[in-house]
Amino acid sequence: MSFARSSIAAAAFIALAACAPPGQSAAPEAGATGPLKIANINAQSGQLSSLGQWEHKGVKLAIDEANKAGGVNGRQIQLDLFDDQGDPTIGTNLARKIASEGYIAMLGTAESAVTLAMAPILKDAKIPNITSGQSPKLAELKSPFLFLNAPTSVTFDETLAKYLVDDKGHKKIALISNNGAYGAGEHDAFLAALKSRNVTPVADEIVTPDQKDFNANLAKIREEEPEVLFIGAEEVQSGLIAKQARELGIEATFAGGAPMGTDVYATTAGTETAEDSVVSSPYLSNEASDEIKAFAAKYKAAYGEDARMHVAKAYDGASILIEALKQTGGEGGQKLADAIRGVKRAGLLGDYTFDANGVGIHETKIGLVKDGKVEPEAAS
Repeated sequence: MSFARSSIAAAAFIALAACAPPGQSAAPEAGATGPLKIANINAQSGQLSSLGQWEHKGVKLAIDEANKAGGVNGRQIQLDLFDDQGDPTIGTNLARKIASEGYIAMLGTAESAVTLAMAPILKDAKIPNITSGQSPKLAELKSPFLFLNAPTSVTFDETLAKYLVDDKGHKKIALISNNGAYGAGEHDAFLAALKSRNVTPVADEIVTPDQKDFNANLAKIREEEPEVLFIGAEEVQSGLIAKQARELGIEATFAGGAPMGTDVYATTAGTETAEDSVVSSPYLSNEASDEIKAFAAKYKAAYGEDARMHVAKAYDGASILIEALKQTGGEGGQKLADAIRGVKRAGLLGDYTFDANGVGIHETKIGLVKDGKVEPEAAS
């Protein structure tokens, strides 16, 4: 198993950390000077690597800023990056690894299926995990050590249904979703939002997460002449579905969650195909506020590319962890989990208030894709 590692470590502390109980710093007492070991687990290879790479950059930006400002009560944060390859089995093995090597917290992953596989191990090890996954099944675990730095699909898709049905009056809506953890969550949440409005989809097609040819599914959808095609899939697959739908002559408006607000979606679908796609997301634009503008500017200075929702989400999650670590003096375990739950933060995605299920953000907004980028709907 391969993984990249960037560390700010003292060799003596690493030896001590290996002897620490799971979820606990080897030297949490006052006056400790060794680094605090934080794991960032995210796909750096495979189909979901773009998400993992964005997430790592957002996390690293927050950690670098904290370390330059003196760290946590004078102790530096050691950030180690591990590649889960978007694979739950690899994620499970990595969870065991960090539980045995003295890591006191984990940031990631962006993939709900991987996070779901890791969660029981991290719970048993008392390692708090701030994840970017958004499957409702994550909240349903009710793990005291699992925290979501974005809304679940329930919030994303209720906002979407309100816009499409209540505001725009669409009734002929078709669904195509994959049966992975993310896609299934999106499908179920959007279907529930439609049913609450007495809307029955004209078509409801289910595909697999690794499927690339959707012509048979889309041919069935085309027969129903939908006004809207809801796509419940990750970035690349959403783009492929949209591209093939247009090639088959489907003229419906495309709609979905945050994956459709990325340049990966727009590039895969083609800019013309992606135009006017409807996106539900808590983060729509790098121009939304003075705080977001400042964040986007420092991110671009650090990495030479534009910020986006996944970057901001990971930055928020890392910032919350840092704030909680300062409250515990670097101590992990239950004390750190309780501190995270108590953090109230005005973040880039919104105002964080963690509920009993570990969900921190409870609102999304509507945007439209214009020239490959998302603009707030009100500005369209």
